[in-house]
Amino acid sequence: MKQILILTTIILFSSVAPLFAQQDSFIKDYLERLQNSRKYLILVAETMPESKYNFRASPESLTFAENLMHIGYAIDWHSQSLLGGRESREWKTDTLFKVANKSKEKMIATIDNTFDEAIKLIKQFDTTKFDDELDYFGLNRTKRQIFLLLADHITHHRGQMLVYIRLNGLVPPRYVLFQ
Repeated sequence: MKQILILTTIILFSSVAPLFAQQDSFIKDYLERLQNSRKYLILVAETMPESKYNFRASPESLTFAENLMHIGYAIDWHSQSLLGGRESREWKTDTLFKVANKSKEKMIATIDNTFDEAIKLIKQFDTTKFDDELDYFGLNRTKRQIFLLLADHITHHRGQMLVYIRLNGLVPPRYVLFQ
């Protein structure tokens, strides 16, 4: 009887352990990608002169600065609220991610700090919660999908910022791989 219990335990553990290893690998890979994304975003933000931070490609577009701070808000919301369970910041009343009265240096520092907070949370993320679902603009999405949506969102707005750099006759920083 003892041998059957030991054998059952070994079989059960060997079938479940690879799942946890894959989830931990996802977090490790995601953090590497997020760190590279952070480095590249900061390079992009540093490339645009502060005098051009109010540039917008069209009247309905966000300015360069608004794109940057919107990325910060989205990092905070996806990580701290959707993944971490903290109450969401109210976009209309929150001042942390608003452009008003912020220098280029302050905006970059805000973004850098927001990445720090997101990375800290992600390092501690309980990977058994990957399949937990939540409402994402009326759609059911797993927390694993939230990780991917955050990366896509950063890339989307950073891409707009790169176009703004080009529209101002500047050369954007060289692309950083693996993000």
